[in-house]
Amino acid sequence: MADPAVTSISPEEDDQKSKNGEIIRKEDTDSDPEFFSCLLQPSPSDSDPNYIGIRRILLYRKAQAGVLRRKDWRCNEKGYVSYRNYINRPRNWESVQTPSRSSTPGHSGRWAPSTSPLSPPFFEADSWSTNRDIKSFSRTLSHSTSFSSNASDIEYPRKKSEPAYSFVGMHCILDQCKAMVTVIKFGHMSSDLLAYGATDGSLTVCTVSTPPSIPKVFTGHTKDVTDFDFSTNNQYIASASVDKTVRVWDISKGVCMRVIYGVSSQLCIRFHPVNNNFLSVGNANKEIMVFNFSTGRTINKSTFDSEVTAMDLDHTGQLIFCGDAQGCIYTVTMNSHTGALSRTHRHRSKAKHKSPVTTVQYRTFSLLARGPVLLTFCRDGSLSFFSVSLEVQGYLTVRCALKLAPRLHSIRASFCPLLSLEKGEYIVAGSEDANVYFYDLTRPRHTCVNKLQGHSYPVIGIAWNHGENFLASSDFGGTVIVWKRAKSN
Repeated sequence: MADPAVTSISPEEDDQKSKNGEIIRKEDTDSDPEFFSCLLQPSPSDSDPNYIGIRRILLYRKAQAGVLRRKDWRCNEKGYVSYRNYINRPRNWESVQTPSRSSTPGHSGRWAPSTSPLSPPFFEADSWSTNRDIKSFSRTLSHSTSFSSNASDIEYPRKKSEPAYSFVGMHCILDQCKAMVTVIKFGHMSSDLLAYGATDGSLTVCTVSTPPSIPKVFTGHTKDVTDFDFSTNNQYIASASVDKTVRVWDISKGVCMRVIYGVSSQLCIRFHPVNNNFLSVGNANKEIMVFNFSTGRTINKSTFDSEVTAMDLDHTGQLIFCGDAQGCIYTVTMNSHTGALSRTHRHRSKAKHKSPVTTVQYRTFSLLARGPVLLTFCRDGSLSFFSVSLEVQGYLTVRCALKLAPRLHSIRASFCPLLSLEKGEYIVAGSEDANVYFYDLTRPRHTCVNKLQGHSYPVIGIAWNHGENFLASSDFGGTVIVWKRAKSN
């Protein structure tokens, strides 16, 4: 096979032919610094010209392959071990991945094509870490749980069906709020009860069944509503605010039942899933405080290194997972009877510039991890997918990590649980470009598999209803859009 680098006779002829454009194209040397550096390799006067040419082309190919591999390696957070496992991956690894599907994006929210090389690079993760990589790394940790590492574990059959999460359009649009909607959620195990809080201190509750109900607005907070949570029976809502208060609302009566005053901004809040008499609240005073819902008194508290910005509990209520303003993720054990708290584990952020955690979400089972998992999302665009240890209670192991575009606002992300049990591991997140993006963590590249277009401002909040036939998204301008997902065959 003829190759320009092999036919070169001497450095002088190389220079002459390069100027004429017969050997090296200018754009190649400009775009490939490795190729240019290989051409500058010194050659002894008594060396064989053929050997010199072959050596140069081999050096170029080696450098090019190394660049491509490092692109896939640099964001998996685990260094040499994951890189080694990536190089030694089985040859049939690509065959288990879901192929990209092409279609036309539109305002109706239908299936959108994967990002092309000409599209903006910050709408998609530029690197990834495979399931095999992280499984191999997990086996090196003697103190963590290692899930089954056989190749057949992830080579489960994939059904050929319609594209994941295609939408038929907008079910309804709620635009009564005139301030940024900071947080949005559906009721516990509910398919139509929806609530959202805004920066003007309002908390709005409505139903999105056909036809949608008139929104009921709760007023009482004087500053931004940072978070809220439904009780297990959806009878109450507990809300946290920058005005340093926690308020508990009776949804049916539309009244505030209790106000709990703090000394700093209240940033995140959760009802205990088993004992609804407990309220766990993270604040700007670097604390998680447990309150008695009936009396409003403080039961216990735990101190952290920075402001507690996001929080979630496991299904038993024995573990609290929280994130702080420095990007660290903590595991805290909680006694469901006494409310006693005890810190057990901490996962430090490896980013050079620390960024607050905006989303912490727990899920009881994932096919990718073969057990419970945790999703975290930071304002710098770092999305992490952890497996939760079953043996060492609450220990977190990174399974996948995506690096998205940095966010100016506290934009949230969410699991897509039901479809992930069948087709992959899907994540949905808002974006500064006013779109809603879906990501499949099982894809080696082009992880962005769909997007919804319809907002005019940055998308802040994301929430699925029970059954995942409705997806609600809120934006900076105060608009809430409820998207209706297409039915599966």
